[in-house]
Amino acid sequence: MITVRPAQPRDAAAWLQLRRALWPEGSEAEHREDIDRFFAGDAREPLAVLLAEDGAGCPVGLAELSIRAYAEGCGSNRVAYLEGWFVVPKARRSGVGQALIVAAEGWGRSQGCSEFASDAQPDNEVSAAAHRALGFIEVGLVRCFRKDL
Repeated sequence: MITVRPAQPRDAAAWLQLRRALWPEGSEAEHREDIDRFFAGDAREPLAVLLAEDGAGCPVGLAELSIRAYAEGCGSNRVAYLEGWFVVPKARRSGVGQALIVAAEGWGRSQGCSEFASDAQPDNEVSAAAHRALGFIEVGLVRCFRKDL
């Protein structure tokens, strides 16, 4: 049985562990700072964090959510956005990802959004397949560039 609920301050350590698994390039200190800002109410993003727990109450996944004024392929100016989505490997293909997306969709609707968007790295076929399996439609592939001035 999977339970999805909003993250609470007592979940900071579990959220940190899941976040580091999703974004290993970020340092523990950076992730901890983001988490502290979120719980202090000072974060611009994410606006909401959902945690999935297994039947024993162990965190097995997360969804970080925001609202964007623009998202590729969307027509509205208030789009619920899946900023981060992660399920621990041992819990994959068991409905955890789907439960997180269903809860995230509900959050988006509660925020007045009529569209839900996400992204994935161009070479992340596992994520692309998971998105498609849950009803997302691929609307483009973007390469981003930067340059120091």
